[in-house]
Amino acid sequence: RIPLQKGKSLRQKLKEQGLLESYLRQHPYNLATKYFPRRVASEPLENYLDDEYYGTIYIGTPPQEFTVVFDTGSSNLWVPSVYCSSKACNVHKRFNPVDSSTFIGTNETLYIAYGTGSMTGVLGYDTVSVAGIDVINQIFGLAETEPGDFFYYTPFDGILGLAFPSIASSGATPVFDNMMMEHLVDKDLFSVYLSRDGKSGSFVLFGAIDHSYTINGINWIPLSAETYWQITMSSVTINGERAACILGCQAIVDTGTSLLAMPNRALNSILRSLGIGSNGEVSCSDVNSLPDVVFHIHGKAFSVPPSAYVIEDSGYCSVGFQGMDAPTESGELWILGDVFIREYYVIFDRATNKVGLSR
Repeated sequence: RIPLQKGKSLRQKLKEQGLLESYLRQHPYNLATKYFPRRVASEPLENYLDDEYYGTIYIGTPPQEFTVVFDTGSSNLWVPSVYCSSKACNVHKRFNPVDSSTFIGTNETLYIAYGTGSMTGVLGYDTVSVAGIDVINQIFGLAETEPGDFFYYTPFDGILGLAFPSIASSGATPVFDNMMMEHLVDKDLFSVYLSRDGKSGSFVLFGAIDHSYTINGINWIPLSAETYWQITMSSVTINGERAACILGCQAIVDTGTSLLAMPNRALNSILRSLGIGSNGEVSCSDVNSLPDVVFHIHGKAFSVPPSAYVIEDSGYCSVGFQGMDAPTESGELWILGDVFIREYYVIFDRATNKVGLSR
């Protein structure tokens, strides 16, 4: 069990410094980039404007400490390295291979494209320790360049991807795959609990289900693709009426996306059904009068109440939904990010390729 810390989001930090509007103008982005890569692994770190959950891992012998986002929407582990002179690296912890007696270097390079830049680095092998589980000879990326301003403001150093090997950049074996292959976990699954309202207690649990969080039972949903943690939704309803995903759609359960993202047309439909303007802003006093948004998945209804999907920031309230330009040839795609995940204890089962949801 690795505890996750909930801190101020990048959005809040930029807002406090009066930098948010200019930042968003300079860094336009599209969430869908992450899920429709163009021959490169893609991870839209712009969305970490809102990301608040991160935990600690250790790399090397003796161990060097890093704070990472545990991201079910990507598959690579990487951290800044001493080879990096980017502005962002200078304010974060950097891995020094010279200080580790177990490090093995390679000549292989790592390249991950972002919406407004890219990170480059080299691949190496070393012991990675996650919540007391030591993964020997784990391949990971040592960042040599990091893009723009994103990482400069983020409270975490790197990313630990928990999706499938099929989407790993440079063919790197993900950390959890090595845990399974080396029989370091009791079960081939991990689970995530994200606390609400700034409370502590968030965690990622490797190899087990904490049944104190499943007293309402577990609903198991088969994956529709073994790339991301992707499932099929049949519809999204509000007040018993179909509001979006009318003909069915695909959804990705993604801890690395903070909001609930959907195609722009679906977002407009949802806002109309809620009686909210296109800017998504609501009066904080009206939150309790809004209806639940209900996701119909594998014959079950999963509701998200307004207390979960309305986000308050400095006295202003807005819905935690975001539109994205996603290609339609592969069907409608939704991203069930932290706004959804906070309502459920989520189990990611690699043995059966299913996602378990327990309120």
